[in-house]
Amino acid sequence: MSAWRHISLWMNQLDDDLVPRPSLQGTLDVDVAIAGAGYTGLWTAYYLKLRAPQLKIAIVEAETAGFGASGRNGGWLMGNMLGEDRLLAGLSPEQRRASYDLLHDIPDEVARVLDREGIDCDYRKAGVLYTAARYPEQETRLREYLAHLHAEGLTEDDYRWLSKSELDEQLRIPSSLGAIHTPHCATIDPAKLVRGLARTVERQGTQIFEKSRVTHWAPGLLRTDRGELKAHWVVPAIEGYAVDLPPLGNYQLPVQSLLVATEPLPESVWAEIGLDKGQAFSEFSRQVTYGQRTPDNRLAFGARGGYRFGGKLRNDFSLTEDEVGLRRYLFSELFPQLKDVRITHTWGGNLGMSRRFHPHMLIDRRNGIALAGGYGGEGVGATNLGGRTLADLILGQDSALTRQPWVINDRSVQDGLRGWEPEPCRWLGYNAIIRSFVHEDDVLANPHSAPWRRRLAEKVAASMENLMTWKVG
Repeated sequence: MSAWRHISLWMNQLDDDLVPRPSLQGTLDVDVAIAGAGYTGLWTAYYLKLRAPQLKIAIVEAETAGFGASGRNGGWLMGNMLGEDRLLAGLSPEQRRASYDLLHDIPDEVARVLDREGIDCDYRKAGVLYTAARYPEQETRLREYLAHLHAEGLTEDDYRWLSKSELDEQLRIPSSLGAIHTPHCATIDPAKLVRGLARTVERQGTQIFEKSRVTHWAPGLLRTDRGELKAHWVVPAIEGYAVDLPPLGNYQLPVQSLLVATEPLPESVWAEIGLDKGQAFSEFSRQVTYGQRTPDNRLAFGARGGYRFGGKLRNDFSLTEDEVGLRRYLFSELFPQLKDVRITHTWGGNLGMSRRFHPHMLIDRRNGIALAGGYGGEGVGATNLGGRTLADLILGQDSALTRQPWVINDRSVQDGLRGWEPEPCRWLGYNAIIRSFVHEDDVLANPHSAPWRRRLAEKVAASMENLMTWKVG
């Protein structure tokens, strides 16, 4: 069981013996059966018990609470949802603003729960900085993105341009051209949050069974190798592990994100860099970078990972030399003083990607199934919204949560979700898109690239990004 401690920096630093809870034995009848003791499953149980304490709820987990993406991510608690602008495009300006307010409140809602339940997860809300630092095209795209956000009805209070001098007050990158700051993000220790949530729902009366992998599921049933849960409602809260529970793998593909963490850095180094309030940061490229300064003064930094043929899970997250090298290169471009710093932790995780990058929260009342997923790497915050929403849907409550465009009402999984194309289309498409992103980054990061080559690389990558989110399917 000690292997669990080494799945991420966060799990490694837990003050927790990680002794597994008992596994499920025999048959148990409950009102709600949940597969997966990650954020989605735990938040769903938490809000159901908060609103209907009489419900009998049980969670079965293949390994231990936090083993999946919930204990492995980069620790960004965002007040956003992947593809929110596309999802909200059909709403009136007033409805759209209300939906944005609902999303932006996610970090504050989590803070309220942390305070109420006494969960310490190193919560720091200082927003996120999206920087233009490595090539001039980043500034152009970043300013276009800001204009788009303001056209959506968002204001300077939500997203504001920072000049280089303003950015230097928070984050000092020698090559920076400016940044967007949004306050709607907090940084946390994700393993502390998931483990704290698990203890909280147990106090509420929810049973958690660990080392209890679901081998079969159907309406009203979750079966493990040693037992089964019979329930009025089944919630498969498995996100990137959907491939293990057919047919969910047709709708939610596992992709990987990979991270590194440095040794604790001296205060003198952080005085040069900044990030003294717990800000998250990202440089605005299609490589999808993300980082934060941890409470013990490490730099935790991640970037886009990969996809395996057939949607297979990655189980070995011992990063290769090339995988570590890419992340070192990316953060060293921002912080040259860290070029030779010692990296002490490397890890990664499987996350769920839905078709057209549309997260979903679905209720199938006829079959008693409720699920949420497809967060696409933004699930630390979106799972809280998902758990609240599933609780309202299961309890039959009409609320602002259940009227959002990402909610799919009274549809089966097969009818409500858009499936992915068969192989080899997925693998070929993913790799073509990623290679266009890598090529764009290589060309634009080279100041000697010819103007026509820069324009072509950017146009191809933008077209592939558009294809990924809109055109196919």
